[in-house]
This record gives sequence, C-alpha cells and structure tokens, in this order.
Amino acid sequence: QVQLVESGGGLVQPGGSLRLSCAASGFIFSSYAMSWYRQAPGKERELVATATSAGSIKYADSMKGRFTISRDNAKRTVYLQMNSLKFEDTAVYYCNARGRFLLGDMDYWGKGTLVTVSS
Repeated sequence: QVQLVESGGGLVQPGGSLRLSCAASGFIFSSYAMSWYRQAPGKERELVATATSAGSIKYADSMKGRFTISRDNAKRTVYLQMNSLKFEDTAVYYCNARGRFLLGDMDYWGKGTLVTVSS
C-alpha cells in the first residue's frame, strides 16, 4: 500500500515560518522525484518545488528565496521549509511522488496539509 502522509501545517502569522514533512511508504522512495504542490480555495493546484531522484532542485519563481525543499532518502521523507510566509501562501499543500520507468510513469499523491497564513 502506497502512502504519502503530510504533516506540519497549521496557522501562522504573516512573516512566520513552517516546516512541512511528507512521510512515504510502499514504494522505492529513492527512485522517485518528490514534489510539493499547493491548492488555494477556488484555484488550481500549482507546483511549489521538486527534488528529483538525481538530486536536482527546482522551484516555482514565486517560491524562490523563501521556500526550501529537501529529502532524506534514509528516512523516506521530503520536507518543505517555508519562510517569510504571506497571506497568499494560504493553501492545502500536497506531497507528490513521481517515478519514470521504461513501461510507464507512476504518480502518487498525499491527502494534503492545510497552511493558513493570517494575522
């Protein structure tokens, strides 16, 4: 059974910080690219950041300089450190695992964790 379980969300004031975690199980974690996406109310899901299986890091332009993605293959966990949070960062944040193989791609999603930025 594949599982991606996000944690670390909650209420934070503007300018504050949070660190999200995603614990993975049921697949070969080190073979998958791990990403964070988010979805605000009434908006489409958008990519936040990706940490590939080869070790490269990618960020959406709006996150650059504020958010940091990292992964610990031994712990089968991916993190998202969020600093200088803004009202518009309020969203449900989802963990995603994507594997690309000869016979096709595999794509897994967590259920999300809510981040609310409010004064």
